Formats: sequence, structure tokens, C-alpha cells
Amino acid sequence: MSETREGGWLHATAFEFRHRFLIISGFYAVGFGLLFFERLTAGEALLRVWVRDPTKGQLQAVFGAGSFLVALAASIRTWASAYLPSAVVHDIELHDERLVADGPYRFVRNPLYLGNLVMSLGMGLLASRLGYPLLVLGQAIFYRRVIGREEKELSASQGESYQRFLAAVPRLFPALSPRMPASGKQPVWPQALLGEAFFWIFAFAEAAFAWTLDLRVFGAFLAGGFAIYYLSVWIQRPEAQRG
Repeated sequence: MSETREGGWLHATAFEFRHRFLIISGFYAVGFGLLFFERLTAGEALLRVWVRDPTKGQLQAVFGAGSFLVALAASIRTWASAYLPSAVVHDIELHDERLVADGPYRFVRNPLYLGNLVMSLGMGLLASRLGYPLLVLGQAIFYRRVIGREEKELSASQGESYQRFLAAVPRLFPALSPRMPASGKQPVWPQALLGEAFFWIFAFAEAAFAWTLDLRVFGAFLAGGFAIYYLSVWIQRPEAQRG
């Protein structure tokens, strides 16, 4: 029986997991690429449901709310990354030897994926009307599959301790109070801020767009974001792998 049939739709294949970053990039590429066929962004279309002729201030408010969501996503990811080695956060392989129950992991099992979904809600406002639901719902389904694979592998490798973690901590909707006792692990904030710089630049880029409503400004911030992100990943690699 194939891996896909064994796991069902709730479990990603090895190919999907290994190439998850590329697949998520594809969702964004399609969501924003559809703007070539319809020039109206999802944020403006949403506003026009209530306001026939939106003012500049109203548009700024909508995209400002979007930038807040992206900043919230970056905050969640930074908090989570502070408790994980950078190699785990950015690696394409599944690390089934670790169980983290500190920081945000006491409230939600998958804070990194939660941050990604919150980001799609905010960034998607700049995508097309058709691209927005594709971006948000497509990612939600895909991350559920990725999480299913991770949980299967971690359950097999860690046994009862992980089963207790699954039973106590919600998968994607955070609990209002900690569900696990803290182990006392200290966060590493410089590593986390550097590793999540890409997400923070997206937040700043959308905030700049909300202020100016100028896509050229947004593009300039994104260009800087890509540069900072790949530089941060390169810096965090072991010296022998930098080439």
C-alpha cells in the first residue's frame, strides 16, 4: 500500500514534507499572480462589500490591519523559534528526536505553522480576490497534512511522552492558559529574530504599503526582505557548509 493511501489525506507524503517551503511559495505565487487577470486586491474587494467607493483612509485601515496580522505572525514565529535550534526551524528534514514544551509550545503544538496561517490572512489582502481563499484555505489544508505526518513520526519515536503532549496541548488553536509545565529552557532571542527576519520584513512591507498605497514601496521592502532572509540562513549555517 502506498504512503499516501496509508496516511490518507491527513498525512503529507515524504515529497510534500521535504518540499513544503517550495509548495507554500507556490500558493503565494498563484495568489498574487492572479492579479494579472484581475487588478482588484482582496483587501479592497472586502472593503467594497460595505463601502461602494472606499476612501484612501479606509484602504489604509484595511491594509494596516493586514500588516498587524503579519506582525502578529512574525511575533508568534519569533517566540517559537527562540526555543528551537535554528537548524530545526529552517531544515527540510523532520527532526523526530525533539519534543519542545516551553514558550508558545505550552499553549499550542504548532506555533510556527500557526504563525504562517496568520500571515496568510494578512498578506492575502494584497493578493487577488480569487487568490485570497486559495492562499488561506490551501495553506490550511496543506499544513494539516504536514502536521499529520509530523505527529505520526513523533508518536512513533517518542511514545508515551508525546502522547501526553498531544492530549494536553491543542494542535493549532492556542489554549488560553499553559497546558504543560515549563522545563526551564531559556529562549535565544538573537537567533530567533535573525531567523525570522524574513517575516518581519513582510510585516514592514505591508505597513509601508498601507501608509503609501504604493506597490513600488512594497516591492522595495520585499526585495530587502529576501536579501535579509537568505543572508540570515547563510550566517546560521555551519562554516563548513557556507561554501
